Amino acid sequence: MQTGKVVICGINTNELPCVKDDEARKLLSEARAGNVKSREKLIGGNLRLVLSVVKRFQNRGENPDDLFQVGVIGLIKAVDNFNPQFDVRFSTYAVPMIIGEIRRYLRDNNPVRVSRGIKDLAYSAMQARETLLNKLSREPSVTEIAEYMDIPVPDVVLALEAIVDPISLYEPIFNDGGDTIYVMDQLGDSSSDADWIDEISIKDELSKLSEREKDILTRRFMQGKTQMEVAEEIGISQAQVSRLEKAVIKRIKNK
Repeated sequence: MQTGKVVICGINTNELPCVKDDEARKLLSEARAGNVKSREKLIGGNLRLVLSVVKRFQNRGENPDDLFQVGVIGLIKAVDNFNPQFDVRFSTYAVPMIIGEIRRYLRDNNPVRVSRGIKDLAYSAMQARETLLNKLSREPSVTEIAEYMDIPVPDVVLALEAIVDPISLYEPIFNDGGDTIYVMDQLGDSSSDADWIDEISIKDELSKLSEREKDILTRRFMQGKTQMEVAEEIGISQAQVSRLEKAVIKRIKNK
C-alpha cells in the first residue's frame, strides 16, 4: 500500500531513510569508535524524529526550517551522548534532547527579554516543583515551592511568570463554526463612566487653549522637549515657558 506524500519544512518524509533500533545500536557503537560514515548515517536515518518534534512547535510563529535546523543539533547531541549499553531505545533518548534544544532556542529568541538571574531562579523553581510533586504526590502550591527554596513567594511568582511564552491578543481560543473568539475578547475594561467624562472634559479644555499654549504643551509633553529647548525654539525665556505651562495645567485641573 502506497502512503501519501507528507511534506514538512520542504522535506518529503517518504524520501527520508529510516534506521531500525537494531541497526541504530550497531551504528551507535561504530560512531563511538570514530566511524564518521556510521555517525552520518545514524543522523540521517533519524531526521523523521526531528520533523515529528518540529510539528509540535508549529503554532509558535517561528520559521519551521529554523526549528528543524535547531532540532538536528539536538539529534546530533543525542547521537554523541547516547550510551548503547543502556537498555533504552535511541528514539526514547533522542526526542527529549531534540525538544530541549528547540525550547532553548525559543527561550533565547523570545522577543520579551528576561534577565539571566530570573531565568535561573525560574528553572530552580521548576526543579523544586518536580521534587515536591514526587514527594507529595500532588501539585505543590507556590507557597510550598517558596518555602522549599527558602525565598519569598513573590520572587517565585515573578520568575515563573517571566518565562511563560507571550501570546498574541489575536490568538483564537474558541470557534463553534461561527464567529471566532480571540484572547482580546476576554479582556475586561476597567474604565468607568467617570473616566469617559474626565476625558471629554480634558479635550474640551484643551480646545479652549490659545495657539501658543497648545504649542508649548505639544512641544513639552508630545515631543518630550525641556523647557529650555521650548524657550529657545519659540523665542521666550525659560521662566515664561514654566509660568505658562503651570498656568495651563492648573486651569485644566481646576476644570
